[in-house]
Amino acid sequence: MAESTGNKKIKTAVFISGTGSNLNNLIQFSKKKKSPIFINLIISNNPKSKGLKFAKKFNIEKKIFYFKRKTFDEKKLLKVLKDRKINLICLAGFMRILSKNFIKNFKGKILNIHPSLLPKYKGLNTHKRVLKNKEKYTGCTVHFVSPKLDSGKIIMQRKIKIKNQDTSEKIAKRVLIQEHKLYPKAILKLFNL
Repeated sequence: MAESTGNKKIKTAVFISGTGSNLNNLIQFSKKKKSPIFINLIISNNPKSKGLKFAKKFNIEKKIFYFKRKTFDEKKLLKVLKDRKINLICLAGFMRILSKNFIKNFKGKILNIHPSLLPKYKGLNTHKRVLKNKEKYTGCTVHFVSPKLDSGKIIMQRKIKIKNQDTSEKIAKRVLIQEHKLYPKAILKLFNL
């Protein structure tokens, strides 16, 4: 991993598909002195993504890639990342699976946040599955992205207790609060700060 020293913050791209609450959280974190990252680019596969408003608000470059022709789009995307000298990618609610080739080209520099305690409940509808299986705890995980879905090396996790009256919506809200605490902490850990 690239060292983060003094003012030389690591050029970072955040990939989003939805509301961008984790993106906003990472932007706030990147503005702190102790933060090793600087967000230079926001990538989305969804032009209607609410999170894109943060690009305008914080004056960050944004690009839309539809991933309709995956190989072609990923090649274009890799070129954009290279041209911008991006050294770290943070996936934040990005609903597209990146190819093995893309991940290989960005080895060890793609992070993701997932709303479960991996390796349990990979993929979608995690909170519904957690309730269905009567789990006592759930939480969130920041991990490296590997070619296998939600299977990369775990960096950090946060746990919450499931309450009797919980619904998947209530769990989602509580887990999101933890995600916002966890993502910056995991990045600090990654760079030994």
